[in-house]
Amino acid sequence: MTDIDVLIVGAGPVGLALACDLAWRGVPSTLVERGDGSIYQPKMDLVGIRTMEHCRRWGIVQDVIDSPYPRDYPQDNAYVTALNGYELGRERVPAMAAAVPPPQSPQIRERCPQDMFDPILRRFATSFDNVTLRYHTELVNLVEHPDHVEVTLRDVGGTGTERRCTARYVVGCDGASSAVRNLAGIRMSGTPALTYTTNIIFRCRDLPDRHDKAKAYRFIFIGPEGTWATIVAINGADRWRMSLIGDATPRVWSTPEIHEAILRAVGVPIDYEIETVVPWTRGELVADRYGTERVFVAGDAAHVMSPTGGFGMNTGIGDAVDLSWKLAATLDGWGTPGLLASYEHDRRPIAQRNVAEASRNLGRMLSPRNELRPPPEFLEPGDAGERARRYVGQGFAAQMKHEWHTLGIHLGYRYASPVFVPDGSPEPPDEKMTYTQTTYPGARAPHVWLGDGRSTLDLFGRGFVLLRLGTDAAADTEGTTGVDTGSFEAAAATRGVPLSVVTLDTPDVVAAYETRYVLVRPDGHVAWRADVPPADPGGVLDMVRGAYSGRRSAPPAQEAPTREVPV
Repeated sequence: MTDIDVLIVGAGPVGLALACDLAWRGVPSTLVERGDGSIYQPKMDLVGIRTMEHCRRWGIVQDVIDSPYPRDYPQDNAYVTALNGYELGRERVPAMAAAVPPPQSPQIRERCPQDMFDPILRRFATSFDNVTLRYHTELVNLVEHPDHVEVTLRDVGGTGTERRCTARYVVGCDGASSAVRNLAGIRMSGTPALTYTTNIIFRCRDLPDRHDKAKAYRFIFIGPEGTWATIVAINGADRWRMSLIGDATPRVWSTPEIHEAILRAVGVPIDYEIETVVPWTRGELVADRYGTERVFVAGDAAHVMSPTGGFGMNTGIGDAVDLSWKLAATLDGWGTPGLLASYEHDRRPIAQRNVAEASRNLGRMLSPRNELRPPPEFLEPGDAGERARRYVGQGFAAQMKHEWHTLGIHLGYRYASPVFVPDGSPEPPDEKMTYTQTTYPGARAPHVWLGDGRSTLDLFGRGFVLLRLGTDAAADTEGTTGVDTGSFEAAAATRGVPLSVVTLDTPDVVAAYETRYVLVRPDGHVAWRADVPPADPGGVLDMVRGAYSGRRSAPPAQEAPTREVPV
């Protein structure tokens, strides 16, 4: 007997999200965290649109909306020489209260810093009786066996006592220096140090009144040497984070230098209080493996990326959701080792994609150090200085649009693991700034509003969903064309795979879903699609639950009806 079904190491947003999703699926977990849950320097502040779709499924969107961050605070990104210097450009972004969802989603991205978002996840996770959360507890050792993992946990809250227990699965969500990853012998590849940067959290209630610039969420500071710092509004009130952006050479900032940097950025003396100073290293790393048979890594334990773009936590929560339903399926008995193995196939390429894009965004932000280096007259008054500032500002604004418009990064990623059934259609382009919805196997199933006010996304989550689409779908339900879903349902029942069938003939849904039959996974990604059911529905289900035996070609389709079928 094992003591724990799933042991999650690390109670940051990714570990909490994994506990949330497992609990929502009825799977018990134990979450251990070395610290006490306090957040002195929020590492993230953007809850991406796909993460908000997961929050929608969990029923906590309103909690995020009700977080203390003011919804009327402008989200502009402004490029300046100083707060009381020249404004070089500005990307205008509406406050959250004025934002509307794009056509591709029922949600908007939200500004909810980690010290506000983590408590929301923690409250949701601990609202379930099957979640155990232990702070001041660290993982000391783990030994993997064929049917369990033996772990040693230590109380670091005072007693120092160690306890051995067993878990069926262990997931390391314990950050870039992950103990789980190291104990599992998993290496990371990439560039460990892109920049050495120092974050300063300071309080200043009247900062917006001490300069002549319109409010912005982020100010990026460009001097004669190029981009050198940023200031962001952490809570939209009196708390600010200044980042002094270095290069690949380690640098320690003294207290006088930090005060000088704040004065340079603001341009006039102000009253402020420094809360914390934290040096950190911006890296570009992806784990060589995402786990073994029973030990997995997620979040920063699996990938380290520049925060330029806000992809890090949101990529990690994508890891958590993908792994969660696969663990649940395996523990429920219908998932297979191949399904758990597909976690790496699904998520590692997405990490590589997002890490690379984050680094490209860093290059764009630092372009004034290189190709957009300010001319010597950059800070001078007069026409020559104005031309220099226009040259830098316009070029920088054009570059930075890639970071501010990333709908394709957040929604357009596609999986290509063996648990999807290819249909032979051309692969759509990988969009970054824009996003075109598709049911190409591996893609997120499209959002379309239904007549009752729900999104099609609200249909997915608990198990597999087989969509029957088209104006004659209701007739098919009765088998009048010889094409029905009874064999699909019977094959699912035999294998214990949870499957529901939903019939939709709304024209917008039919157009967005492209084929007459679409099978959607519990995580909302398309597993299979076709215009007729397969001749071997059991073969399709075996592939999508991991019992594929190396097969990647689609099982044969059932013979199509002879009459024309409207789609």
